[in-house]
Amino acid sequence: MINNIQEDAATRMSKSIDALKHEFSKIRTGRAHPSLLDQITVSYYGTETALSQVANIAVEDSRTLTITPWEKPMVQAIEKAIMKSDLGLNPATNGMIIRVPLPALTEERRRSLVKVVKHEAENGRVAIRNIRRDANSEIKDNLKEKLISEDDARAAEDKIQKLTDQYVKEVEKLLESKEADLMSL
Repeated sequence: MINNIQEDAATRMSKSIDALKHEFSKIRTGRAHPSLLDQITVSYYGTETALSQVANIAVEDSRTLTITPWEKPMVQAIEKAIMKSDLGLNPATNGMIIRVPLPALTEERRRSLVKVVKHEAENGRVAIRNIRRDANSEIKDNLKEKLISEDDARAAEDKIQKLTDQYVKEVEKLLESKEADLMSL
């Protein structure tokens, strides 16, 4: 029973770390990466479709993405979708190939992105602490119902705390890495 609670907490904390990594991947560091365009959707025969489903996205160089639509009529739709997105990118079309140059990040923009990253990391820490709280309340409920002893409950809470500390350290490592990535030129 205690093992189930601990395994559930570990699984949920791991998912929180994955979610944080996903959020960090959305924050661009000035280098071109196809995942920058992941949230862009294009109207494809009346259906909103992910950009990666209607075109090939590749990295031309460290500051340029190239998008090659699979159908000629999609060029304009893709261009519009990129311009409408909140990424602040200006695509340039050359026949069937759309080039998306990424502007260099200013110092001010880097600092604001660091603030966003710190906020996301704090959200990750809060999520992990909430999971700890849920697990501890489950342990206390089992103690009240006399399903486990006080010693078992205390040992389980200690293990949950160690798990929490481990995942919070992982959040800190991810934050440090992303911050260094953002501040490097």
